Amino acid sequence: MRRATRTDPVRLAPGDILRLGLLGIRTRKMRAALSALGISIGIATLIIVMGIPASSQKALMNELSALGTNMLRAEPMPNQDPPVLLPDSADGMAARIAPVTVASAVANTHAVVARSDKVDAGDAAGISVLASRVNLLAAVNGSVQYGRFLTTSTDRFPTVVLGYEAASRLGVNELVPGQEPPQVFVGDHWFTVIGILRPMPLAPELERSVLVGWEAARRYLHFDGHPTVVYVQAREDALEDVRDVLPATLHPETPDLVVVSRPSDALAAKRVTETTFSALFLGLAGVALLVGGIGVANTMVVSVLERRREIGLRRALGATRGHIRAQFLTESVALSGLGGVIGTLLGVAVAVGYSAYQGWPPVIPPAAAFGGIGGAVVVGMVAGVYPSIRASRLTPTDALSAP
Repeated sequence: MRRATRTDPVRLAPGDILRLGLLGIRTRKMRAALSALGISIGIATLIIVMGIPASSQKALMNELSALGTNMLRAEPMPNQDPPVLLPDSADGMAARIAPVTVASAVANTHAVVARSDKVDAGDAAGISVLASRVNLLAAVNGSVQYGRFLTTSTDRFPTVVLGYEAASRLGVNELVPGQEPPQVFVGDHWFTVIGILRPMPLAPELERSVLVGWEAARRYLHFDGHPTVVYVQAREDALEDVRDVLPATLHPETPDLVVVSRPSDALAAKRVTETTFSALFLGLAGVALLVGGIGVANTMVVSVLERRREIGLRRALGATRGHIRAQFLTESVALSGLGGVIGTLLGVAVAVGYSAYQGWPPVIPPAAAFGGIGGAVVVGMVAGVYPSIRASRLTPTDALSAP
């Protein structure tokens, strides 16, 4: 009597599983297109609801940063006897604090400025003559309206840059290229005006100042080299820490005699705004993915019901339950992945276009761009689990007898 041989189930290669999964998409192109459209709309919504608020947030953060959220101002305590003198290298010492991104300084030279040597010195009362480091504008978010700012090449020469109000008071309204630059009388010397600054809301005292190079102030105005104000910009997350160590850094002997401004109120508003936007992004992304996942799951369940005869025929020809599960799960993932790619491209285009229309800096969070496709695949896997299991549980006789 011949012993019956045991037949091992056929194992499908990954390529075969992929072809089977794509079979339902190819044979039902309209349904597949509508299903992919559903997931693509969900992913595009995810990109849009994250990209547009992110661009708006970036624009708002830029406006808040312009209010000096990362800026500190340190100076000796006034009216001390003897006066507190910061070291010549105070700004360099501050720059060595790790979170500090830029540090600069100015110093009052106590010189007097006038429009000419024939005008009474009191005519320009209220205008300070300050020695300035060449990187001052970077520390106070300032900019030049006419001409140029002090550089290492002009630092030793009798040149000045006028603050916005100082220029108006001295009758220097603009600098015309090609024309002889105006001069002002500072101390006992003539200085050539090489630049006029724009208004600086973060440092209004500089608008009423005449800025002279550090070495030129030593040479022509008998400047002693001690800074009177140090401007510091630091990382916002470490601004309070920088404020705590700045007095001891600038004046180790008596740090209590150094006054440091407190962080701007705009910094607190900026941090609250960042937290609020992060929570908004997370909520909107979850809703968009949930809507897309429900759409794919619904499509796959309907597909199983419509294709019961196909499932029964495949089972009758030897397909195992694992083959059926793999087929429908692959189809669900492929459908979602296709919709994810289309939705990501569509969402990025809409978000960038709307941001450009509003004049905002376009910002597409990497998590949204790459997570759109990845999220679609994950949603497809989750949404395809139940339909694939349901399809695999159909017996050949029940499936073939279905109407």
